[in-house]
Amino acid sequence: MCCSSFLKMMMFIFNGGIFLAGGAILGVGVWVKVDSGSLLGILDNVPDAPAGLSQLVNVSYLLIAVGAVLLVIGFLGCCGAMKESRCMLLTFFSIVLIIFIIEVAGAVVLLVFQNVAEDLLQSVGEGVKKSIEGSYGEDEGVTSIWDSTMEEFTCCGFNNYTDFDGSPFNVKENMYPIACCNSTSEKCSQNEAHFSAVDGCYDKLLALIENNAVVIAGVALGIVALEIAAMTVSMVLYKDIGNKA
Repeated sequence: MCCSSFLKMMMFIFNGGIFLAGGAILGVGVWVKVDSGSLLGILDNVPDAPAGLSQLVNVSYLLIAVGAVLLVIGFLGCCGAMKESRCMLLTFFSIVLIIFIIEVAGAVVLLVFQNVAEDLLQSVGEGVKKSIEGSYGEDEGVTSIWDSTMEEFTCCGFNNYTDFDGSPFNVKENMYPIACCNSTSEKCSQNEAHFSAVDGCYDKLLALIENNAVVIAGVALGIVALEIAAMTVSMVLYKDIGNKA
């Protein structure tokens, strides 16, 4: 009886951790989805961008799906232990095993992607600059995305302020986006942009991708450890309930 109670307690602890992790991942996925001003929005508007990069904008759906599944798993594990249902425990073990394999593969992909992110971003550099030169100041969608991105990440252009040379905004106003200047003035001239030397968004985007890849992979590996423990305890509890029958 004491052993059974201990196993149930451990199931609640492990599945409580899985449930909370699922809620956190779900929340991040929703945040990425609604954050229309994110740098990933720029990649979706780059002409001739590699197909792999265009899929980055769909990462929110993956996070939402994984988070929702983890919430269901955590709930199922707790209910199975509380009701001592062998069917629920076996179902819990099977689902967790499948998710476990997927998460390990996903963590490996994220760690690998961290090493190739710089090459992928460099490959779209010219496309980004062409998009700025042809659309910034004329296309409201592109202009809005760049303005919100530069304001949020305190950056200017893809590489620097010269990316805006020849753009509709630059030709019409003979100025640069205010984000390209450190001054408090309402206009940004070429001299001010040059001496302000605001970093380009390339470095900020690269850091964002690399940092998030490490964080997400770390969270995934942490969840994997919880899932291994939960699977082990669920099978021991499954066997213990079977011996009582």
